[in-house]
Amino acid sequence: MRTVTLVLVDGSGSVLGSLPAFDVDLPWWAEVADVVDGARERFGADVTVLRLLHADRPQQPGGAVTYLASVRGPVSGLAPADVDLHPHPRRAPYAEVGGPEASLRWAAAELRDLGLGAPVRTVQRKTWNLSALWQLDGVSRRYWLKHLPPFLKAESEVLAWLGVVAPGAAPRLLAADGTGRQLLGDLPGEDRFGAPAAERFAMADLLHGVQRWALDEPPLGVRDRRGVLLYRQIMVAAEPWLAEIFGLGDLLSGLPSRLAAVADCGVPDTLVHGDFHPGNVRAAPGVPPAVLDWGDAFLGHPAFDILRLVEGLPDADASALIEHWAGLWRRVAPGSDPIRAASLLRPVAPLLGAAVYANFVHNIEPSEWPYHSLDVPDCLRTAVNLG
Repeated sequence: MRTVTLVLVDGSGSVLGSLPAFDVDLPWWAEVADVVDGARERFGADVTVLRLLHADRPQQPGGAVTYLASVRGPVSGLAPADVDLHPHPRRAPYAEVGGPEASLRWAAAELRDLGLGAPVRTVQRKTWNLSALWQLDGVSRRYWLKHLPPFLKAESEVLAWLGVVAPGAAPRLLAADGTGRQLLGDLPGEDRFGAPAAERFAMADLLHGVQRWALDEPPLGVRDRRGVLLYRQIMVAAEPWLAEIFGLGDLLSGLPSRLAAVADCGVPDTLVHGDFHPGNVRAAPGVPPAVLDWGDAFLGHPAFDILRLVEGLPDADASALIEHWAGLWRRVAPGSDPIRAASLLRPVAPLLGAAVYANFVHNIEPSEWPYHSLDVPDCLRTAVNLG
């Protein structure tokens, strides 16, 4: 559960005041559909959530959170509110007043140009520093508007590439504007959070097929996290914490030799999803699974994905899935040792996580740091414990 306060602005960006606080069931801060519904049902306010202003705890979920929201039409019963609305260079375009409306106009125009008709209903599902997501319901079909911040916009390149080499393996990219806006087709089924081990074998097979295609011609624009580049990115993220986290320096001092040993295992670098947990796979009975959310994709070692996929499984199930994954790569690279590579990378995976989160924090405005800032030291401590 969250306790939500909305500071409202009008279409010109003038602060109108704040609504009384109210509770919503979902504790995750980026989920805003029930926030929008709650404002309408309780106060008759037709709002669009723009961004997080404040949270009473250092990280999600739950607690008391305050958002900035734009409102259409008059609203009564507002309390005075004092909020800094100065522009910020790292603010996402969709977090600005008028930003969501501009994105929705773009999506509607693209749907018309494609002959798919204008949406008859739009639902704001999510907004935070990593994406804004809108459900667009047509007369007979559903589409999705996903707007990414500039530092994640390469997802469009990945989806376009996947549409050619592996149709159906990811959401269909219907249109993209090159700045982070994407119009996506709908996928049947549900996101498979907490999927049992039996389902995860098919997920590993799906991603492996994509990664084999990427060996020869990977998509353009994704971040390079191979070899020395990975080492440098980890060191940048870890350096501020060296004096605070005991054992981190020793782990990092051995990182070059560890990465060299991984390279000697002979598993080729390829396209890595970067956050390959079951919740990023959508599936339905009788329909092949599809992989969502490629914004974290990079060029690097495929073991990072299998290590993410086995999280939460009992040890025996995790070992069986890794062995299955290893067999796939042995056929691609005879003589390679995928099992050893995955073992060597086990403490490197959270180091990579720290680099990813540090990059997020570097690219977002300070009011939204609570989404990620504690993730950096948490990942570094996990790496030390595993190392």
